[in-house]
Amino acid sequence: MSDKLILEKKGHVAVITMNNPPANTWTEATLKELACIVKDLNADMQIYSLVLRSSSEKFFSAGADLNLFAEGDRSVARDMARYFGEAFETLSQFRGVSIAAMNGWAMGGGLEVALACDIRIAEEQVKMALPEAKVGLLPCAGGTQNLTMLVGEGWTKKMILCGERVNAAKALEIGLIEEMVATGESTQRAMALAEQVAEQSPMAVAACKKLIQSNRTHHWDQGYILERELFVDLFHSEDQKEGVNAFLGKRQAEWKNR
Repeated sequence: MSDKLILEKKGHVAVITMNNPPANTWTEATLKELACIVKDLNADMQIYSLVLRSSSEKFFSAGADLNLFAEGDRSVARDMARYFGEAFETLSQFRGVSIAAMNGWAMGGGLEVALACDIRIAEEQVKMALPEAKVGLLPCAGGTQNLTMLVGEGWTKKMILCGERVNAAKALEIGLIEEMVATGESTQRAMALAEQVAEQSPMAVAACKKLIQSNRTHHWDQGYILERELFVDLFHSEDQKEGVNAFLGKRQAEWKNR
């Protein structure tokens, strides 16, 4: 693992720190590394949640380095689009709960990586934008799709087609983020929420996340059927019995994630 993405494990929480100064731009290497890290975390059954944060005080992430596209090389564009897509889709499919702790500018791919997380917490000074069309490009790492699912077509078109930047207060109002906190408090709040996830059954959380995201590709009617199937599937697990009996016995459940 490089020093551009720093992984720490704190109990059941994994913390990934973007550390590519000055603006945490994404490269082929860091995108591939992110995908590998998330896959490894999926295999670690002691990890229930993930916090993505920045080492920079000014930037959460500025997205791609535009120098990559200055020559107009289609093969470079094709490869980078694939690397971005694979990395952020892998993040989106993380088994547990992923939380973006946004403490600075989130631009282009820097906003798209936050959109790939389950929950976004932004400090009050944060600005967000998908400005790719201003330089003749478009968001290729899920931005057009994930933003639309969060805020609807109107605000998505305003941000992408008109180049509108939004601050944290507006982002909270339109549903782009779930919480706004004071300057310097995003990581602390994200960690608190990530630790709160450990109170839930990790197997139940994974099943619920799968159901919530299933409506991206399936009709509601299929979701209802899958919901009932996954409910019954939980009864194959030890955690199902532990959760119910802990509640009935008025004690804290001890999850085994199996």
